[in-house]
Amino acid sequence: MILAKLVNYYHRLANETDKISGSLKVPSYGFSEEKISYILVLNEQGELVDYQTNLTDDKKPQPKLVSVPKVGGSSSNSIKPDFLWGNSQYVLGITNKVTKNSDRTQKMFEAFKNYHLQNLKDVKDDGLKALYLFLSNWKDGDFSNSILYKEKDIIDKNIVFKLDGVSGFIHQSQAAKDLWYQLCDADELEMGICLVTGNKSRIAYKHPVIKDIFGGERAGNLLISFNKESFKSYGKEKGNNAPVSEQSAFAYTTALNYLLRRENNHCLMIGDTSTVFWAEADSVEQAEFAEDIFAAVMNPPDDEQEASKIFNILEQISAGRPLKEIAPQLAENTRFYILGLAPNASRISIRFWLDTTFGELAHHLANHWQDLAMEPCAWKTPPSIWRLIGETAVKFKRKDGNGYELPKLENVSPVLAGEMTRAILNDTPYPMSLLSQLITRLRADGDINGIRIAMIKAVLQRKFRKGLITEGVPMSLNLESENTAYLMGRLFAVLERIQSQALGELNAGIADRYYGSASSVPYSVFPRLLSGAKHHLSRLRKDKAGMAVILDKDLGDIIFRLPETFPRHFSIDEQGRFAIGYYHQKQSYFAKKAMIDNPVEE
Repeated sequence: MILAKLVNYYHRLANETDKISGSLKVPSYGFSEEKISYILVLNEQGELVDYQTNLTDDKKPQPKLVSVPKVGGSSSNSIKPDFLWGNSQYVLGITNKVTKNSDRTQKMFEAFKNYHLQNLKDVKDDGLKALYLFLSNWKDGDFSNSILYKEKDIIDKNIVFKLDGVSGFIHQSQAAKDLWYQLCDADELEMGICLVTGNKSRIAYKHPVIKDIFGGERAGNLLISFNKESFKSYGKEKGNNAPVSEQSAFAYTTALNYLLRRENNHCLMIGDTSTVFWAEADSVEQAEFAEDIFAAVMNPPDDEQEASKIFNILEQISAGRPLKEIAPQLAENTRFYILGLAPNASRISIRFWLDTTFGELAHHLANHWQDLAMEPCAWKTPPSIWRLIGETAVKFKRKDGNGYELPKLENVSPVLAGEMTRAILNDTPYPMSLLSQLITRLRADGDINGIRIAMIKAVLQRKFRKGLITEGVPMSLNLESENTAYLMGRLFAVLERIQSQALGELNAGIADRYYGSASSVPYSVFPRLLSGAKHHLSRLRKDKAGMAVILDKDLGDIIFRLPETFPRHFSIDEQGRFAIGYYHQKQSYFAKKAMIDNPVEE
């Protein structure tokens, strides 16, 4: 199923051109996009007359991607040259790498040279003839006597060839392509029924590698491979154990490599999982619009105006309006695919796979943001999923003392990241470990911020929406709530406010010293805090009589609604409600202060 959808996506990309470069988005069968750093310019006599760099204009220049005949696939044990391109070990016989086998580079150069001399001896194309002459005369020791000697950066970089005075690379000529297809067809491969297409085709013995998986091998990882006896069946070797045609293997790996390249905006990092997505629709425009909406929801733009456009669509979806009324480019029946991948040694592990309609997915995303919603809003621009999950990780205070540093990716649980992502995409209950980790972090670092509270609220609200608990969670301060845990959180915020107003800024207030105990075993803490509040109110009546009246009233209103005795302990859900009540009450004081400082003119 996954391979078939990727193959279909490749065929869509194969007919699309890149808006910037004007070239096809993906290479044709038999070709692969590789990072090429240098271009060697040859004259018709095969002499090296010049070289050119092939790098981006970034502050840190990177090799540009070039479509070249597909990778041969050398490893530490095998040597297999590529056609008409390669790194400096193959092309020039030079490297800076230290290997156990001192003759390996010489063998690689000889393999590249002999492979091309054998296949180019009868060619008539000027570019191919020039390359033939170049390799006939070049020796691995010629580097120090050539114009390349001062260009040390070329060593161990990928290289292609160009004929002087002719546009394009030598491998891009029609003669080169025709010869390459002949060489591909000459490979002795078994015929069989392809599991993807159902057609009888040449079966891929070894599948191409997948690159750019976060944490993966530098040379790439394999999605499908059989390299141990225990993986084989009926004595079959490698790819013949799960027959996939050469064309299908090329198509699904090319599509996946395209999705994984960050510049194409089809890949999100969720924990340690590289998450790719794509759509199938009646038109390319519909598919691309659905992909753009999903990318923006999962990783919102920094621009507030652009972000509001996206989330306005979700608000309308949650209100029940049909997609066609909201945006004509969207269609309920557009298929949407999401694939989570993570490295497992040299292989790729599939963390999750979702095949759904965009209409259903949009409703699930809308429910997620509705569950998170709070008043006042806890953020200026909606946070990405990574930003949400990052709140479960350890935080460290900034050296300048202003707030906390952003959490590091390695401190986020990959299991929790995957479970939360599945819950969002499938509209299932959030993992309970999410709530427990958030509560733990609140108690550990005291950073009771809006995003954490919104996530706690989302966990409980979704449980209520799914019928797992009997009481919902308010979006803002609810003065009528009779929930004991919520009231105790409000009470704690009032007590903190009384202390701060009476004593001013403190190095360690009651929240720093007692929040953990108050939110889990209130019976052991609140009597002592209430006793201290009496003294603070007494002092406050002398200095700020009006403030004392307001806080005393808040205190009385909450205590009136509480049971006669404080609870002995709170469950994890109740600790979540305590945190929400505390945050709501505290925010109400900030809102009142803002109104006093900035009164509305009538």
